[in-house]
Amino acid sequence: MMNQVVILAGGYGNRMKAAIPKPMLRVLDVPMLGWVIRACEKAGLSRICVVTGYKAQYIELYLGERYRTAYQAEQLGTGHAVMQAEKFIREFEDGNTLVLCGDAPFMDSETILQSLKQHTARENAVTVVTAELSDPKGYGRVLRSQSGIAAIVEEKDATDAQRAVKEVNSGAYWFRTKSLLELLGGLSQSNAQGEFYLTDTIGLAIERGMKASAYRTENTDVILGANTRKDLLHLNEVARQRILDQHMDNGVNFVCTDGVIIGNEVEIGAETTILPGTILKGKTKIGSKCTIGPNCLIENCTIGDQVMLNAVQAYDSVIEDAVKAGPFVHIRPNSHLKNGVKIGDFVEVKNSVVGEQTAIAHLTYVGDSDVGKKVNFGCGTVTVNYDGMTKNRCVIGDNCFIGCNTNLIAPVKLGKGAYTAAGTTVTKDVPEYALAVERADLKLKEGYSKKKLRSKLFPSDDEE
Repeated sequence: MMNQVVILAGGYGNRMKAAIPKPMLRVLDVPMLGWVIRACEKAGLSRICVVTGYKAQYIELYLGERYRTAYQAEQLGTGHAVMQAEKFIREFEDGNTLVLCGDAPFMDSETILQSLKQHTARENAVTVVTAELSDPKGYGRVLRSQSGIAAIVEEKDATDAQRAVKEVNSGAYWFRTKSLLELLGGLSQSNAQGEFYLTDTIGLAIERGMKASAYRTENTDVILGANTRKDLLHLNEVARQRILDQHMDNGVNFVCTDGVIIGNEVEIGAETTILPGTILKGKTKIGSKCTIGPNCLIENCTIGDQVMLNAVQAYDSVIEDAVKAGPFVHIRPNSHLKNGVKIGDFVEVKNSVVGEQTAIAHLTYVGDSDVGKKVNFGCGTVTVNYDGMTKNRCVIGDNCFIGCNTNLIAPVKLGKGAYTAAGTTVTKDVPEYALAVERADLKLKEGYSKKKLRSKLFPSDDEE
């Protein structure tokens, strides 16, 4: 038996005034469609077809080869959208098909699994996921019967009595796959919008003697979607607070949450403090007893325990235990800062390994380099890694001392314990424990500035 998913993601989203499909608009930097797919994956559902429409190429690019797509050329309702995936659905008729909305990001794996459990236990042809709202305005109302569910009525087609019902349709359905194919064939456009409503499958199933019921979820946020930019902002606010609450439950400390945004895949250890203005994105993982912030941006990084980052931007890198960095530090992709590294203000590290307890105090660029442990970088040091055609690497041994304003012209290697004098440009390898000094002779021109600055220093001379 195969359980599969059809996600509806073909809508225009006219009121968004967006140049991309509405489900590709982001909640905490992840497309709404991505949230829905992640819920499916957490529920163990990997056979997925996404129904596209408006500017389908954006969704196809996002999905890559991961999942199938079906194209809805005309927007003729939710039932019509599911019809476009008929070929996908028919490939495995022995099982169940879940239909979800691609712009409802808070569908969760628990709701998916529990509704499937009810769906199969009752041998239903269709089970709709519902929620009870204090203010149901704008949503399709669920009409109950003694046997479970009688129909779903869209608000614009509902009577006053039906609009008073507080249980609403989430837009998520489990179907027995064979029954779904039969019910799709029975849909019509006899409604106010002239569309094929997927909601009509409920009444149609009952007419044909099939079992239909509703699963009422406790997660009322599964209802939430976005039709306007205000709605999208609300989704971001809801998601942000939910994630902050989860981290606080796990022992993460927040002194003030102003400007703090944490993605839904970020992991943070207990007793870590996140300070204001910090943004954590992607698959970032942070250890325990760290202080991150203020004003950090961390994306797809693995960070150890007892790390302190102040005004640091870091991407696709590894930062081990007890590292201290900032302020105004840029850690570019493929960097690895080992235990106890210290980095001061206005330092950039790119595609480099920095060894244990190395200190890069300030105003330094370390790019495409392999740096040993207990190295000291003087102010203004640059690894000159690009010759205009190719990138080359520098290798710096343990316990080296790099004098201020040193230029290391890659490819070059400094042996263990090597020193460079301030102002030196290193163009060849330096042996272990050697001192590299490269300076021209100092030449002095007596009285040079007196003549040049005569008008400023000796104005009376000009008057004579």
